[in-house]
Amino acid sequence: MDEADPRRAPLRAGLAELALSACDETVSQLLAYLDLLTKWNRAYNLSAVREPSQMVRQHLLDCLAALPALDRHLQDRPARILDVGSGAGLPGVVWALLRAHWRVCCVDAVAKKASFVRQVAAELRCRNLQSEHARVEQLQLPAFDIVVSRAFASLHDFTRLTQRHLAPGGCWVAMKARVHRDEIADLHPNIEVFHVEPLQVPGLEAQRCLVWMRPR
Repeated sequence: MDEADPRRAPLRAGLAELALSACDETVSQLLAYLDLLTKWNRAYNLSAVREPSQMVRQHLLDCLAALPALDRHLQDRPARILDVGSGAGLPGVVWALLRAHWRVCCVDAVAKKASFVRQVAAELRCRNLQSEHARVEQLQLPAFDIVVSRAFASLHDFTRLTQRHLAPGGCWVAMKARVHRDEIADLHPNIEVFHVEPLQVPGLEAQRCLVWMRPR
C-alpha cells in the first residue's frame, strides 16, 4: 500500500463526503483498478480521461456517488446488478469492489472492453465481478434486480433492450448528466419513471442524476 500515492487522499476525502466506508485494502483496489486502466489505455482506447486526479473524480467518485442511493433502495440485501454498455467497467467494477454481497455483471459488445474487465476481476481477485462480451439483447443470463447504464443510450433504448433481463420487482437505473422531458415522454407506456435523483460528485462541478424506472 503506497500512502504517498497522491490519488489516495482525494479518494478518501470523496468517500468521506459521500458517507461511504472503505478499508485501506478496498481503497488500494480502487487505485489498482485505475493503474490497470492506465496500462491498458496505452494499447486500447478504453477511456479518454487519462490524468490521474481526473480519473479519481470522473471515474471513481462519479460512480461512487450513486452508491448511497442504491444502498437505500436495496437495504443491504444481496443483489444481482447488470451494468449495460459497461465499457471499462464503470460503474460495475467500482460497485463490485465496495459491495461484496452484490453479484455484478458487466456486459459490453466490444471485445477488448469485456476482456479488460475480465482481467480486472482476475488481478484484483474480485469474485463477485463477471464480464460478458455480448450485445445485451443477446445475453443469456438469469434476471437482475438492478439494470444500470452510464451514458449508454436513450431511456427508451436502454429499457427496450434490457427489459427481459429485469427480475420481478427490479428497477432500471440510468446514470445521466441530465434528463429531458422529451426523453421521458418517449418511454413505452408500460414503463414509469418513479424518481429522478440529483447527485453531487465530490470535486466535480457537473450535473449528475439517477433516473429510476420500473414496469408499471
